Amino acid sequence: MAEFVCKVGDASGRVFHQVETAQSEDEARQKLADRGFYVFSVRHHFDLLAQFTQARRERTIRPNDFLIFNQQFNTLIRAGLPILKALDLLAERAAAPRLRPILIEVRDRVRDGALLSEALAAQGSFPPVYVTAITAGERSGNLTGVLDQYIAYLRVSTGFRTRLVSALIYPAVLVAAVVFIMAFLVTYAMPRYAALYKELDVPLPAPTRILLALAIPLRTYFLIFIAVVVIGGIAIFLWTRSDRGALAIDRLKPHLPAFGDIWLKAQLAQLVRTLSTLLGGGSPLVPALHTAAAATSSALVSTSIQQAASRVKEGQSLHASLAETRLIPDLALEMIEVGEASGALSSMLTSVAEFYEEEVNTRLQRALTWIPIVILVVMAVVIGFILISLYLPMFSLQVGSGGG
Repeated sequence: MAEFVCKVGDASGRVFHQVETAQSEDEARQKLADRGFYVFSVRHHFDLLAQFTQARRERTIRPNDFLIFNQQFNTLIRAGLPILKALDLLAERAAAPRLRPILIEVRDRVRDGALLSEALAAQGSFPPVYVTAITAGERSGNLTGVLDQYIAYLRVSTGFRTRLVSALIYPAVLVAAVVFIMAFLVTYAMPRYAALYKELDVPLPAPTRILLALAIPLRTYFLIFIAVVVIGGIAIFLWTRSDRGALAIDRLKPHLPAFGDIWLKAQLAQLVRTLSTLLGGGSPLVPALHTAAAATSSALVSTSIQQAASRVKEGQSLHASLAETRLIPDLALEMIEVGEASGALSSMLTSVAEFYEEEVNTRLQRALTWIPIVILVVMAVVIGFILISLYLPMFSLQVGSGGG
């Protein structure tokens, strides 16, 4: 997905710039036109700092803050307060200070006559899924029901992300410890042992010679090595931010041993959960597919779902369109087909999401149980080899002294 800076106008005659995420300029124009904006110009947006830090505006809203805001907003609407009055209260008293200026902008646009969905879209900080859901709620007259569904969606997606991050903390700490210990041994301990053995003129066993032959040059060019790794990492990172790079990386991910299938099913769970939320809120299927595709973090999944949406628009069924992507498992396709046939597609998609979220959780926990063990075993073998190689000449020295 790419970002485009678009100069647009709304029904009130106000002209402003907005950053839109889309596959192409034509798609960006179409998405804005579908939301009722008049598009004056579209140009590709590239910001090196934003690419490096991913400092996109919507990222400034923390998931927990956003969840609390929606709960408060829905409660006020249910109590009978007009939308503008509810925004007035939350703009002044939002629990998260960083939300207040954003809500003030939204409130001012609503006060000027814009619909809530138009104000949210124009502000630019809110996820496309949220804006689309609010639009559907306004059109159906069931804004509180849509907010209920979106709040449930937020709770599930935020909880899943939190569990995933928590599960990865211990392996990440172990990897950091391994890197630190190896850097210390290579840059500090080994050169001193090498100097000591050279001074004592001790014959070196084969393991020690191999170890020092690898470590000494690495220490000499350590800063160059670090610089090359950092520059290479930045270059790869920026490449993966491009459409072609992100798509190439995503094509490799499903083929990764152990984690490829987990990654794919996690993306599927996110996709169908988003689609279910949008359909449950009253969004038409094709726009919901486009929005769900834009909301996913995978370029491969997003591109495939956009193509499936085009086929659905031409009259093909959803399950047949998704089958042509060759990404969706057969079980999910069968459940979606049943949902289409029974007229309960939204609830069936929720069941698919719950099934794959549970499977991803189970398989991820199982995999993460073995990862620390593998890391510890590898660390023990490598560090054990280093220590034995460093101390072997000491044994030769002791034997020589004993023989003398």
